[in-house]
Amino acid sequence: MLIYQRNVLPILLVLYLLLSNDGVQGEMKLSKLEELSLEKQLKLLNKPAVKTIKAKWGDTYDCIDFYKQPAFDHPLLKNHNFHPEMKPTLSMKKQIPSNSTIDISGTWLETDGCPSGTVPIKRITKDDLIRQRRMPPSEEYNTNFIHEETGGFRRAIVKTPDNASNKFAGAGMVASLWNPSVEGAQNSACRLKIQKGPDSVQVGWRVDPTLYGDTKTRFFIHFQAGNKHCYNTLCPGFVVTNNRLVLDTVFKDVAHRGANTNWELVMSIDRDANGNWWLLVDERMEVGFWPQKIFTALSNDFAENIEWGGSIYSPPGVPYPPMGSGFLPKTPDPFLDAYCRALTFSNDKGEKMNAKNTPIFLDRQVLYHVIDKPNWEYVKGAHQHIMFYGGPNED
Repeated sequence: MLIYQRNVLPILLVLYLLLSNDGVQGEMKLSKLEELSLEKQLKLLNKPAVKTIKAKWGDTYDCIDFYKQPAFDHPLLKNHNFHPEMKPTLSMKKQIPSNSTIDISGTWLETDGCPSGTVPIKRITKDDLIRQRRMPPSEEYNTNFIHEETGGFRRAIVKTPDNASNKFAGAGMVASLWNPSVEGAQNSACRLKIQKGPDSVQVGWRVDPTLYGDTKTRFFIHFQAGNKHCYNTLCPGFVVTNNRLVLDTVFKDVAHRGANTNWELVMSIDRDANGNWWLLVDERMEVGFWPQKIFTALSNDFAENIEWGGSIYSPPGVPYPPMGSGFLPKTPDPFLDAYCRALTFSNDKGEKMNAKNTPIFLDRQVLYHVIDKPNWEYVKGAHQHIMFYGGPNED
């Protein structure tokens, strides 16, 4: 969780007290002082709500005035000129066919969403704060060092070739939705990642008990800005503009191995004319954006690397969890294995192109595999690139 100086002292006090306990998933007895410290922190994090909505899966979302959302607590966004009606200035995209019947804007609520001029922000609880002390370091930190025999992040991905002259203004994919089995502090995800130097942005789905307190498949975003990283809206950075769609959405419908129906999510990240990085789902539905001001390498510049595929995490000494369908992909079959398809990128002119030269990267080949098909004849339309990924748990 990203923390800024004005909130450091109360947070340090809370964490110091909490770290002396051995509770799991926030289940512990708190002293009166600990309770008061947590309540004080929650008042700083949870903004006054214009309206409150209870999601179908139990989470509470507050409709916050656009100008009072957590993003604008970022010290570099104090003097912004953003407004609720903002739209990205992006080149038009060709429609990517999806097998999904998911209406992502309607999966989380039974009402018409938040009122105009407000945005939905997940309410943070005491248990959320307690669990966050177990959040692992960022993926960038972990993968830049030699892996231990067990523990850490592992990837099964395809990526753009390493080239310092790469200039990407965005990328997209369609990902099948699964619910791999994880326990404790393990997590398993599928994500699109755009990166330059120490800065990166991600979007996808993940199963993460530490982050969410459950083992449901959820929509997530993540950003890394230098040595700071953050999920969703747990810290200042990502500006929400959509008043219906929420980060942390639970996907009730997921794929099952051998079934004749696939559930998919269409997603992309695109740089607009102002250098902001916009998140879109279902082709043209804007969720919000990462302002270029919060970055260094990605500020007023293009991305250098793109990754599509799976990622898992396990604490040191703990076996790795399954990825994707939980099986090694052996033959290309979208009804058996997890996949990412319609892999695209935008060049520095904003032109959308099919990703064709995509080296496979595996850092645990015994457990996880990738099959890459840049021109799979069974995919209809212009975007024929599909990659299959996944594998079982280490047990």
